[in-house]
Amino acid sequence: MSESKKDYRDTVFLPKTDFPMRGSLPQKEPELMARWQSLGLYDRLRASAGKRKRFILHDGPPYANGNIHIGHALNKILKDVVVRSYQMLGFDTPYVPGWDCHGLPIEWKIEEQYREKGKDKDAVPKLQFRAECRAFAEHWKTVQTEEFQRLGMIGDWAHPYTTMTKRAEAQILREIHKFLQNGLLYRGVKPVMWSVVEKTALAEAEIEYQDHKSTTIWVKFPVVKTANKKLEGASITIWTTTPWTIPGNRAIAYGDFQYALVRVEEIAEGSLAKIGDVMVIAEALFDQFCKDAKIARVSKLDVVNQDDLKGTICQHPWRGLPQYEGYFDYDVPLYHGDFVTTEAGTGFVHISPGHGEDDFNLGQHYKIKFDPTVGPDGRYLDNVKGFVGLYVYKPDGKVGEANGAVMKALIEANALLAKQNITHSYPHSWRSKAPLIFRTTPQWFIAMDKPAAGQTKTLRELAMQAIGNTKWYPQIGENRIRGMIESRPDWCISRQRAWGVPIALFVHKTTGDVIKDKAVLDRITASFEAEGADAWYSRDAQEFLGSAYKASDYEQIFDIVDVWFESGSTHAFCLDHNEPASEWPNLRWPADLYLEGSDQHRGWFHSSLLESCGTRGRAPYDMVLTHGFTLDEQGRKMSKSLGNVVAPQKVIDQMGADILRLWVVASDYTQDLRIGPEILKQMGDLYRRFRNTLRYLLGALDSMNAKEHLPLAEMPELEQWVLHRITEMDAIVRADIATFDFNHMLTELHNFCGGDLSAFYFDVRKDSLYCDRADSTRRRAARTVMEHVFNHLTVWLAPFLCFTAEEAYLMRHPAVDASVHLQTFPTVPKEWRNDALGKKWEEIRNIRRVVTGAMELARNEKKIGSSLQAKPQVYVKAEHKALLGDLDFSEISISSSLVLTMAVPPQDAFVLADVPGVGVVVNSADGQKCERCWQVLPEVGEHKDHPDLCIRCDEAVTHLRKVAA
Repeated sequence: MSESKKDYRDTVFLPKTDFPMRGSLPQKEPELMARWQSLGLYDRLRASAGKRKRFILHDGPPYANGNIHIGHALNKILKDVVVRSYQMLGFDTPYVPGWDCHGLPIEWKIEEQYREKGKDKDAVPKLQFRAECRAFAEHWKTVQTEEFQRLGMIGDWAHPYTTMTKRAEAQILREIHKFLQNGLLYRGVKPVMWSVVEKTALAEAEIEYQDHKSTTIWVKFPVVKTANKKLEGASITIWTTTPWTIPGNRAIAYGDFQYALVRVEEIAEGSLAKIGDVMVIAEALFDQFCKDAKIARVSKLDVVNQDDLKGTICQHPWRGLPQYEGYFDYDVPLYHGDFVTTEAGTGFVHISPGHGEDDFNLGQHYKIKFDPTVGPDGRYLDNVKGFVGLYVYKPDGKVGEANGAVMKALIEANALLAKQNITHSYPHSWRSKAPLIFRTTPQWFIAMDKPAAGQTKTLRELAMQAIGNTKWYPQIGENRIRGMIESRPDWCISRQRAWGVPIALFVHKTTGDVIKDKAVLDRITASFEAEGADAWYSRDAQEFLGSAYKASDYEQIFDIVDVWFESGSTHAFCLDHNEPASEWPNLRWPADLYLEGSDQHRGWFHSSLLESCGTRGRAPYDMVLTHGFTLDEQGRKMSKSLGNVVAPQKVIDQMGADILRLWVVASDYTQDLRIGPEILKQMGDLYRRFRNTLRYLLGALDSMNAKEHLPLAEMPELEQWVLHRITEMDAIVRADIATFDFNHMLTELHNFCGGDLSAFYFDVRKDSLYCDRADSTRRRAARTVMEHVFNHLTVWLAPFLCFTAEEAYLMRHPAVDASVHLQTFPTVPKEWRNDALGKKWEEIRNIRRVVTGAMELARNEKKIGSSLQAKPQVYVKAEHKALLGDLDFSEISISSSLVLTMAVPPQDAFVLADVPGVGVVVNSADGQKCERCWQVLPEVGEHKDHPDLCIRCDEAVTHLRKVAA
């Protein structure tokens, strides 16, 4: 082989690394998880943090009732990113995961099992039922623990919190007792949203609104007593969308507008109205009423105002009818109501105090007596003559017989004027999906507008003050929760269920007084501490009461507390070290951050706020971060019927958890997030760009050691610029973490890796890394800078690409006890910051864009094969030439040579509109191709030993041979 055809590949410093191009994350991630487990990583993080300032993210507890879904993955990954980020910022960030183990979500699953087996839940002993619920919750907590950890989460998984431990149940009860003792807890009769399927009251957070088909009716109530003669013989016409509430009617409400007194003169076919009927209708609704009731013509007899209606009394349509045994033989008075409008109906609202909030409040104001009409199972009670046992809604949530029976009875009484079906938004249980009813029942409430003992402000006022003292991310969250707190009624905390913490109180059967005796309350909580809440069901009441009270005189309350009160109390038994239930000494109260979905403004954020303000005077958090919901790629909700459900387990098995984690931070999680095959494919592409950056750095740093390091002063300008960019990126990363703007952080990191490094710096310095002498200043500077980049980039990526950053870090730091997650963000030397240099290189890169654009065009036109075959002539202004100074601009542009000409660019020059005054004409480079670096230079062929090399490569090869010898 002739000397000119030598193979110089073994003299080129090509990148070398065992870091694979393909991540193989589904296989690699479990290996890294096992390593973290063997390292005791969580405990080591606590130990390494020492006395650093703590940052506490208090985990909102998911329900332990099934496999995790993509919404769980979003929530938990985002929490883990926050925890890891703040740890690397230099905080101590203990994270204790938690579970909500009580309440309907768990009961509902057990009842489903009973229904499948044909068993009646009410026939099962309560302690047995509770034990089955506990076992069910424990099973799914174990399953979810594994699934959450597979997402890459770091936390105290060996010691999580649950709401069903003995200590937690005892503390939840203590919190209830605090409200009893401060005077805010009371027993009252109020209308609540009731599920006949679940047989319990529901909280606002347990309700969703869906389109529902309802039957609306228009009904005549004959006037029997009035101070205004023109109303004698007339009927007041009401309209309602709930015919089943007619048996509960006790009054009629009118509004602040004008009414018309009319007589029916002509009716259309199918009308239920009678010629000669005299009725009162709101004038604004008169035309629509006639159309709905198929009344063809009326005579307007008079105008009626609210003063005319005052004091008027009607009779119930079924008054005096023998089949009702006198049940409806009562007066139906008319009262003014602020809530009556002319939006729809007749301008009159029938009032059933047992089945509506406005109805109940009007009844309370006018002291209207009423009987309960519908039982907890949705059936008419025995007192409702003529309708006993009929269902409003059946146990499966379907419409019962009540509406049909009521309308039939109204027709028979000549009282029904019209009926129609409408579809409207209606409250449903978000678990059973069944429609709800308003039902007035005895419940336990926490007063919103009464100061607690020793307080001057009401609970509502304290909560509103706390909202203003909290930072909300995004800011709109403050408006949402503020509006909810401003308008919410008293907090109904009782539920008529079995699985939960009972509202363990005793009420005197005669006086209704609740025992507040501390000795009694302490005995109850002590039994919970020792045996759990089951003690309330297994022990005799007299054991709790002691010798001071007789059990026969008292009602033992078995209602359980709302699960939102339970989860709202988790701060008390997790964070508050003033409480005996606290088990986590490295946590503290209040938490820095609560982080959940945006629906929790009416859920966990809301209940925690009220619970904490009611017992401690402030919110249990300083900041609240919310994220949106997960949708498919078309923006639709996920459902099995649509086949668009994205299961996190499947994504992890196919692509790896780091892809899911990347999706979370790549999305604007303050809005609803979309996910699907195409979006995940994009995440895979994005992931590969980050991985390739790490791989290139690892390859370039092969065999790098501290002896190679160069100080800043000895580095070329380009390396100094990269260090300046590190300072800028460091500031961005820290600022974005502080405001939880991980999407912006990821964008900046991607631009840094793709734009600054891969497309520019790596490209420019590739020639030096491969072909310069190993001890050359330029190559040493490049490798020094690349090590700095690697050390920063791995920790910047670690919070979200937790597996990949660890894998890369261990390639450079393979010690058995090493982990990137034990690192903090490096302190950037102040001298690296050079704003003037940053501005200068921004302008240089702009000029470079014109050069590279011109060479790309020449390559496409086949004038050159690669940029190294080019010798661009670059036309610049004087300030451009001064800017470039002594820089080797051909090296920066990746051409073999380059000519700078201070002149106006010729007509055929390549220009870019956004870089005025710069033009480029691409010529072919002079000389021959160096067989080692591939640059085309006139000097190639001038060296006796290596005639096919340039001067630089000749020196490098000669040096290598000397070193080898």
